[in-house]
Amino acid sequence: MKNYDTVSEAVNDLINRGYTHDFNIKEECIVCGNTGVSLSPDDFEIDEVYRFEGETDPGDEMIVYAISAKHVVAKGVLVNAFGTYSDAETSRIVKRLYLSH
Repeated sequence: MKNYDTVSEAVNDLINRGYTHDFNIKEECIVCGNTGVSLSPDDFEIDEVYRFEGETDPGDEMIVYAISAKHVVAKGVLVNAFGTYSDAETSRIVKRLYLSH
C-alpha cells in the first residue's frame, strides 16, 4: 500500500491507476456520478483505504476508499470525512460492507 501526504495526491494517483469513477453514497448504496450506476454493498469491494488526519483542523480528517464493482467494470473513489465531520450514511454503508465480507 502506498503512502500519500494529501487527499488530492491519493485521489490523483488512484485515478491514474484506473479508479476513474466518482462514487457517492445515496440511500443504502453507492452511485457512480459519472455513469449513474448504483451498487449495493454486496456489489462492490474496498480495495484500498487511506486515512488522513488533520494536524490542526478536525475538518481535514478524511478517508479515501478505492472501490471495485464486482459485476460490472467500474473502479472508483469514495471520499468521506471521519470523526466529528463524518457522513453517517457513508460510514454506515462502509461498515455494512466490512461486516458482509
